[in-house]
Amino acid sequence: MNDEINQLIEEFELFDDWEEKYSYIIELGKKLPKLDEAEKVESNKVNDCVSQVWLVIKQNHEKLYFYADSDAMIVKGLLAIVLRIYSGKTKDQINKINFEQVFNKLDLKNHLSPSRSNGLFSVIRKVQEISN
Repeated sequence: MNDEINQLIEEFELFDDWEEKYSYIIELGKKLPKLDEAEKVESNKVNDCVSQVWLVIKQNHEKLYFYADSDAMIVKGLLAIVLRIYSGKTKDQINKINFEQVFNKLDLKNHLSPSRSNGLFSVIRKVQEISN
């Protein structure tokens, strides 16, 4: 795993219970820059999410940069985690990331509803499709 992922896992390990982790995820979401309204279009929308989610991809040289927004705070926090993991990396680096392993290390599987988990994996699939 890369340094950013390891740092994220260490941050989650600082909290004793899941209520604190949820608060941290929401804080991450509050820090996520909002997308311009012009970017909240159907082509940027991620399907299979209960909440509305938009994902914008920009390429600069070899690296892909991801920007995202949602109408739900917990989802915005989850998007912030995804962006920390994937944004600013090359397609090759993105393809080497095993998100399911990260998902399990952060213990999100046991603490997100099935619909939130499915939505999160829809975002990941879209990121991975773009990097292939």
